[in-house]
Amino acid sequence: MSKFSQRLKELRLESGLTQTQLSEKTHISQTAISGYEAGKNRPTDIVIIILCRFFQVSSDYLLGLVD
Repeated sequence: MSKFSQRLKELRLESGLTQTQLSEKTHISQTAISGYEAGKNRPTDIVIIILCRFFQVSSDYLLGLVD
């Protein structure tokens, strides 16, 4: 599992959201979110921006470049 996959799942769970709820709030498909968390898919730049804004974290944090 990549740092991104791990961080995304941690942030989602800390927020008390299911993948479906996160999908509804960010307009990113649940299938895509599942793929990101499983490490099967890589997010586009725009998806990273949407998730960073939603969770109020930096892209460096989300991508696992800083703690």
